[in-house]
Amino acid sequence: MRLAKVSHGHTFKKRMLLRFIRLVSRKEPPDVVKTLLYRPEFYGKPFSHLLQIALRGPSYWTVGERELFAAMTAKIEACHF
Repeated sequence: MRLAKVSHGHTFKKRMLLRFIRLVSRKEPPDVVKTLLYRPEFYGKPFSHLLQIALRGPSYWTVGERELFAAMTAKIEACHF
């Protein structure tokens, strides 16, 4: 389920960034990017910080193994990675 607000509720500056991403990649930006840009104070910085810790912080697993876990989880959940 997509929320229309997350797809279309961005500020002018962020809409221009999303338009640039579409132009350069010739694809629609992933929903996660739209969500991070929609509410950066909630989703952007805190969420990105947690991802950085999970994927790059101290661990018994290598960065590559953690990326593989994330890719497999995305595949199982039918998410675009």
